[in-house]
Amino acid sequence: MIHAGLGWQVASVLIAVSFAASFITAAFGIGGGAVMLAVLASLLPAAAIIPVHGVVQFGSNVGRAGIMLRHVHWATMLPFLAGAVLGVGLGGAVVVQLEPGLIQLAVGGFILWSVYAPPPDFLRRSAAIAGGVSSFLTMFFGGTGPFVAAYVRAQNFGRMQHVATHAALMTAQHLLKSLVFGFLGFAFAEWAIFIAILVAVGFLGTVVGRLVLGRLEDVGFRRILGVILTLLALRLIYAGAMDLWAGGEAAL
Repeated sequence: MIHAGLGWQVASVLIAVSFAASFITAAFGIGGGAVMLAVLASLLPAAAIIPVHGVVQFGSNVGRAGIMLRHVHWATMLPFLAGAVLGVGLGGAVVVQLEPGLIQLAVGGFILWSVYAPPPDFLRRSAAIAGGVSSFLTMFFGGTGPFVAAYVRAQNFGRMQHVATHAALMTAQHLLKSLVFGFLGFAFAEWAIFIAILVAVGFLGTVVGRLVLGRLEDVGFRRILGVILTLLALRLIYAGAMDLWAGGEAAL
């Protein structure tokens, strides 16, 4: 089916969110992937959430990187890709799921640290570590765009180079993740048409968001980016704490 069996009411919501999410990320550098993941988590079967999110975000980032290709900082790509290959490979091989609440708390805390404290040396200097850690986490957690954005932010790029480089790095990560999920047996064919629609609508959001980005100043962009990263980090910490609290109560 075109709407992957979700029904047109749910499908319409996801199509609108795909446009909005791509607009947010193209205009402000981050945030859209987390929005998309949150909505998918509310509307899709559990087993489909992270694989579908990965392919949709791959398509979204391809479009964003494509229209901003000349701004990509290519020196980060190869080491990030090497780390990402190792990260998704290890993540796909791990049988025991990591505790989602702990991951959310750790990632949220790390993002706050990267925004409000001097960026740690390893984050500034090692695209391979950023690629490996974020790609490992994305196999369980899904939305690690803020983690990668924290690495890119530490490079002190201008707004155009930040958005373009982040898009290129996330394209590589989501492609690798999707390939691993396909290898593990997820039936992407059942979702193919609907995912294509989400990607196409998301590209329109990217084009509109790119126009907004062009009107921002670098200082204003970094301030907005810091606010968005902070809100995303606080959301992760809250969600992780609630998840651990619920797990603790269930164990009693």
